[in-house]
Amino acid sequence: MSLAIISPGRNPQVWIDALRHHQPDIDIQVFPDIDRPEEVEMALLWQHPPGYLSNFPNLRLISSLGAGVDHILSDPAVPAHMPIVRIVDEKLTWSMTNYVVMGVLNFHRQITRYQADQKRKVWDMSNPEIPVKVGVMGVGALGGDVLDKLNYMGFKVAGFGFSEKSGFPHPYYSKNELKDFLSRINVLVCLLPLTQDTEGILNLDLFRQCTPGTFLINVARGKHLAEEDLIPALDQGFLSGALLDVYRVEPLPQDHPFWQESRIQLTPHIASVTNPLAASPQIIDNFNRLKSNRPLQNLVNRARGY
Repeated sequence: MSLAIISPGRNPQVWIDALRHHQPDIDIQVFPDIDRPEEVEMALLWQHPPGYLSNFPNLRLISSLGAGVDHILSDPAVPAHMPIVRIVDEKLTWSMTNYVVMGVLNFHRQITRYQADQKRKVWDMSNPEIPVKVGVMGVGALGGDVLDKLNYMGFKVAGFGFSEKSGFPHPYYSKNELKDFLSRINVLVCLLPLTQDTEGILNLDLFRQCTPGTFLINVARGKHLAEEDLIPALDQGFLSGALLDVYRVEPLPQDHPFWQESRIQLTPHIASVTNPLAASPQIIDNFNRLKSNRPLQNLVNRARGY
């Protein structure tokens, strides 16, 4: 029984070392040098070539190398019956929350404004704080923790999702209440899973419904944002700025207009990065569960897309 790592463009050695740290005798094959495809029963994927999994006649389990699985579900060649698992890591939640809190505080205390003032030698003490009400779209493990921490810090918060929720600890708005949700906040954080319902949801029509001057933080997936709508939304005052960590094409192309737009802050998809040494025990556990036909951990619900 063999495990395959298929992650083009990434260094697989960190994953090989982490997996063998926890199970030294594990049989690992690595793309593109997989010479025993018939022995592969579990595949670890990140941005795999579409259709490539058809090379493995005895494949029984797919695991994402991160929390997201849209890169797997977007491949129509992935068999409908094939179980898919993902990484669930408290460190991912911790890192994501810290990043979002950083973005909220930057907007609240106007650090970008003061950095620009410093370059121009401007001393301006007016309006040192922007009142902030934070709305988080997507209230799973990541979004829920963001709301908890910001609420603890004293910020007014609200959550939005596509399903009804009862007993949620913060104000919550469901699918039919999007307009009301947007009207009550001025920092919009996207932590939605990428599904057919959510692709392109951050568009000009949505921005028109926002409180004028809303600040956008997108740390979910690049395809949530209609990129061609962002600068027009800034020009028309629907948004005052944006902090982006994800993009439709990564790395962001050199000729992309976002590079030159001072109202948009960019980071290179680093808000929350999977740590191989921390994540590999989950992979090993599922690998051994597969061998012994035991129930798998962190199974993905394909109907929900996560």
